[in-house]
Amino acid sequence: MIKLTDDKYLLEMIGISKSFPGVKALDKVNLKVRPGTVHSLMGENGAGKSTLMKCLFGIYLEDEGEIYLDGKKVRFENPKQALENGVSMVHQELNQVMKRSVAENIMLGRFPQKLGLVDHKAMNQFTVDAFRDLGLDINPKTNMENLSVSQRQMAEIAKAVSYDAKILILDEPTSSLTEQEVEVLFKVINMLRDRGMGIVYISHKMEEILRISDDITVFRDGKWVATERAEDLDNNKIIALMVGRELTDRFPEKTNTPKETILEVKNLTAKYQPSIQDISFSLRKGEILGVAGLVGARRTELLENIFGSHKVESGEMYLHGKKVENKTPRDAINNGFALLTEERRATGIFPMLNIAANSTISSLKDNKNIGLVSDRKVKKNTEWVIESMNVRTPSQKTLIKSLSGGNQQKVIIGRWLLTNPEILLLDEPTRGIDVGAKYEIYKLILDLVEKDKGVIMVSSELPELLGICDRIIVMSNGRVAGIEDVENLDQEKIMHLAAKYL
Repeated sequence: MIKLTDDKYLLEMIGISKSFPGVKALDKVNLKVRPGTVHSLMGENGAGKSTLMKCLFGIYLEDEGEIYLDGKKVRFENPKQALENGVSMVHQELNQVMKRSVAENIMLGRFPQKLGLVDHKAMNQFTVDAFRDLGLDINPKTNMENLSVSQRQMAEIAKAVSYDAKILILDEPTSSLTEQEVEVLFKVINMLRDRGMGIVYISHKMEEILRISDDITVFRDGKWVATERAEDLDNNKIIALMVGRELTDRFPEKTNTPKETILEVKNLTAKYQPSIQDISFSLRKGEILGVAGLVGARRTELLENIFGSHKVESGEMYLHGKKVENKTPRDAINNGFALLTEERRATGIFPMLNIAANSTISSLKDNKNIGLVSDRKVKKNTEWVIESMNVRTPSQKTLIKSLSGGNQQKVIIGRWLLTNPEILLLDEPTRGIDVGAKYEIYKLILDLVEKDKGVIMVSSELPELLGICDRIIVMSNGRVAGIEDVENLDQEKIMHLAAKYL
């Protein structure tokens, strides 16, 4: 239980500014969080939400401004200081040691000792108590890699709360969760709010924000725009504050017309189980084919097997009526396939390379002269990615790790479009991306299929699949539970199909 003071605000951030080379990420922004509330931060990618929280958590040092925690002025020079003073942060990209146990991850950096050795019994008991405190039941001895994404998320929250946190920062906590798992998360959040904790919640999902929030602050281009009670806002008002204009249609008008079959997948089964089993479907020119299902349905595995990232036990694929074998990703690229992976940080970007390198690394053969990489071609193609994807960056030489998550995603999409693929495989393409950028990506996808390309798109957001796709494959436990035109589907029917083989 948090001991509260008589102060009106548990956290005050006043006049915070932060600049990076070539860009001012924060310009005298303010944030005030009341005790016992969920305070959501909203804004387009690059608006400064995560940067502000990283200043609070000691990852960045603000250039100017003041921070008060429980009425006391603070300035944390590193995350350790923040944690010791009651500020915890669960990042969008979970930073966990996958080959070690849950307990070791929870206690990382603070292992209990007995006679100079790690006290495993005490460590495991502390972890059990931390989970029980949140109403969770996870075996502390299990390796982190054996947990589902939602369990890993809960473990990270339990770790954060175990530091006796007064302020808990959640950055895109539901980006990889199903609707049922979101309900579990919200139950935990409400429990923490009732204890008096201040929760800062960053998300692009409007429905979630309006449901879970008490207060909402909107940023735009690194500046504070407004702070309002959630009950006084709706989708249209929030979007207008975020983008500075009305955005009446969530999805672009669909003008594509699916034609003859471009890809046939017949009885595809993965070599290593559990994974996909006996998958058959077709994809037409000019079609966006969605893939829905619960966590564990093997949607990602389907794309990875098509792309040659995993070994196939049996089955065949035909592109334009000709049999193709994608034994490796290189084969897949040469055969006209492209894959945008779900885990952007782990398998998408090259964080220590600049935007130019990240944009052109999959199309190097088209950026050469006489066998050598042409700086002129690289510069030209990178310029196309930045302009066509509307990437916010100071220059082509900026390290991609310094961009917001949404801008990183745009670079990766542009990278694959430079390869001019016949089949574009998209795994959660709008994960962690704001509503304005989502609209831009939807338009890019539609533009691609209007050129007679084929798109297979995995998404955990059912409204997104229903709004952008022509047909949807519903997967359940590695098998196809149904394939229907979107006109014949709604969210309830998709969920029924998703549970077919459980």
